[in-house]
Amino acid sequence: MTTKIGVIVGMENDFPEAFCARMNAIPGFSADFVKLGGIRDDMPMDCRVLIDRISHEVPFFRFYLKAAALAGSYVINDPFWWSADEKFFGFSLAKKLGLVVPHTVMLPQHSYIPDIDPNRSLRNLQYPLDWDAIIDYVGFPAILKPADGGGWKHVYRVDSRDELIWRYDQTGTLVMTLQQFVNFDDYVRCICIGREQIRPIRYDPQNRRYLPDEGFLSPSLQAQVVDGALALNQSLGYDMNSVEFAIEDGVPYAIDFTNPAPDMYRSSILEPNFEWCMDKMVELVTGIVRENRTMGTSYSFERYLAARPGGTKP
Repeated sequence: MTTKIGVIVGMENDFPEAFCARMNAIPGFSADFVKLGGIRDDMPMDCRVLIDRISHEVPFFRFYLKAAALAGSYVINDPFWWSADEKFFGFSLAKKLGLVVPHTVMLPQHSYIPDIDPNRSLRNLQYPLDWDAIIDYVGFPAILKPADGGGWKHVYRVDSRDELIWRYDQTGTLVMTLQQFVNFDDYVRCICIGREQIRPIRYDPQNRRYLPDEGFLSPSLQAQVVDGALALNQSLGYDMNSVEFAIEDGVPYAIDFTNPAPDMYRSSILEPNFEWCMDKMVELVTGIVRENRTMGTSYSFERYLAARPGGTKP
């Protein structure tokens, strides 16, 4: 019997095509891009494992993946949690896990949809903001960035109160965070696969490129970075993620770690890292199937379904 593996992708070709080719070379597995049209509410499980690379930009795919998980598919990454997750929660979680995190403040959005009446709908918000207290906690320079963004969109360095307020006034309905700037002397991006496998890679955030430097971290610093990435990945429950650390004076600051569709372009992450990603993704998916793993999360609907006569947990 052949086990079907499905991939949902956007513009990228490197990862999905290489992954499908490798899976199809393994007896008993068939991997391909999923084709979707109208989705019935009683859909059966079609693919045992689904790998999601694009649903954060195409809501139809995200809604389908939730229904697929209900039908019994193992989805990488969990579409329920991915829908709920955002970066400010991640910063708060990292701090509770004992990682070093730059001082961060979440700001109320500047603007609202027309149906919001500021005098009636926003009575829970402090106005005006206590900018002095916020600036005193974070300091300058600082980074203003979305609480749930990605891809370096709407990210600004601010160096003064006037610049901060001017930038904030341009952010519209985005919920923003203001974060302490780390004047790093090194930077590492860890690719995380299967909540267990961590690949630290030297990264140049100014030019947004990976660097071919192996062994660039001291043993003690590498241990801190890998342990921190493991703690975050396991706590967030992602099977595919990237975790970034900015290193200043030997201290790794956890900067960004909710990237459930991490960069896997061969030309970007460089050949050895691409091959590592392919190996670990194939190991992850074949392990899920052979060990009959579930996604490892628990939702109220699962317990309710299992308790119903004839019901089964997805």
